[in-house]
Amino acid sequence: MFDTLSDRLAATFKNLRGKGRLSEADIDATAREIRIALLEADVALPVVRSFIKQVKERATGVEVSQALNPAQQVIKIVNEELIGILGGETRRLRFAKTAPTVIMLAGLQGAGKTTLAGKLGLWLKGQGHSPLLVACDLQRPNAVTQLSVVADRAGVAFYGPQPGNGVGDPVQVAKDSIEFARTKMYDVVIVDTAGRLGIDQELMQQAADIRDAVSPDEVLFVVDAMIGQDAVNTAEAFRDGVGFDGVVLSKLDGDARGGAALSIAHVTGKQIMFASNGEKLDDFDAFHPDRMASRILGMGDMLSLIEKAQQTFDEEEAAKMASKLASKKGQEFTLDDFLAQMDQVRRMGSISKLLGMLPGMGQMKEQIANIDERDVDRMAAIIKSMTPAERQDPTIINGSRRARIAKGSGAEVSAVKGLVERFFEARKMMSRMAQGGGMPGMPGIPGMGGGPGRQKKQVKQAKGKRKSGNPMKRKAEEQAAAERREQAQAGGAFGLPAAGQTPKDFELPDEFKKFMS
Repeated sequence: MFDTLSDRLAATFKNLRGKGRLSEADIDATAREIRIALLEADVALPVVRSFIKQVKERATGVEVSQALNPAQQVIKIVNEELIGILGGETRRLRFAKTAPTVIMLAGLQGAGKTTLAGKLGLWLKGQGHSPLLVACDLQRPNAVTQLSVVADRAGVAFYGPQPGNGVGDPVQVAKDSIEFARTKMYDVVIVDTAGRLGIDQELMQQAADIRDAVSPDEVLFVVDAMIGQDAVNTAEAFRDGVGFDGVVLSKLDGDARGGAALSIAHVTGKQIMFASNGEKLDDFDAFHPDRMASRILGMGDMLSLIEKAQQTFDEEEAAKMASKLASKKGQEFTLDDFLAQMDQVRRMGSISKLLGMLPGMGQMKEQIANIDERDVDRMAAIIKSMTPAERQDPTIINGSRRARIAKGSGAEVSAVKGLVERFFEARKMMSRMAQGGGMPGMPGIPGMGGGPGRQKKQVKQAKGKRKSGNPMKRKAEEQAAAERREQAQAGGAFGLPAAGQTPKDFELPDEFKKFMS
């Protein structure tokens, strides 16, 4: 949703790079570009004015003028101000001291309240709670049935004594649900209320009556992130008419300009608490202003990626895989293990979304968008078409076996051959990393590999050189070679001589001096 804004901001900051000092004209030009980017992204005008004023004040201050890298300092200021617009610190749910905790959802029709009730129920279930979904939308056709189906898919309890479709009293249903939750030992009650196509008195009154009947611990305003500038007007109307404690953004996976969503927290004074970014029930998470600002500025979101990995990967299984990779050339790591790893990555979510969380991936949006998620399924089909012996030792796969595997998986013979070759290459690389060898081609940095192997290679090449016919010169060469071997065995960092063995005339390379300074 924020791709356009990210691209404009990236282009703006690119013009600042390489400047040792920023003039007032540079700051004005940058502020103008940021203002245009925010307005094009549909951010509310009062929010844009406040944002630009803060950025300009800080950019002309001491923190930029005395900075070693003014351009990076400006990016830091924009990042911090974006976090402020999005609400500052992460806002957590408030739970009641005595169960059940009551959460009421409010918003316009079509904002996604019913689906979001299921997502929130599944998320709370994952946090160790036992939620109950309550159907208080008795106006919209089949709203009760929809919530029942969503609750069943999420694996949470459902309460809907009234059939809906215009029949029943939503206030009474809300009241009864609290007693039902106490009886059945549910610790969170999520009340799904009715919406309208626009703001009207009947909608506000019904929502206010339900609020008064159940005294919710949290009233969450659900807003469609693609609604545009009307999102701010709607949020203000609900704040004044019903009152709410936090905002939930739905449909963040859309391609509309999502600037209005950035404006809500600033205009209403209520923080964004959750964000829904997909159609699946698990495409839902707590909203972190600092992480969202980082994504908008193309810095990635490593914390969310790590959290997803921790939730998905089994620590014992991961340790077992690591030990297999650390074996000689990783030969204990089989195609069955490779398949298990792929399944775990798939459980983390869309591969495109996972790659989008990595820093710097904003420059590869087109390539990421063109990733075919079904390629993983095709690879799994090829591996599952192999016999247990072939998965255990892929080296036995010959021409006739490849033809059989291709026929069984519906793939080309070349695809089978390519998969096996890529597996061997990947296993070799992962094995090297697991043994502390690091990525191939990396310089000799401790823990990243590349140094020792290159030294050995150089020594080997030195042995093959012709020796001088001059006895004095040959003796000097042999002495120098012996000194180099001793230094290599001492194992100094970065391939340099160890402490206490550095020659007096030794000097650091210019590149290393520059790096250390």
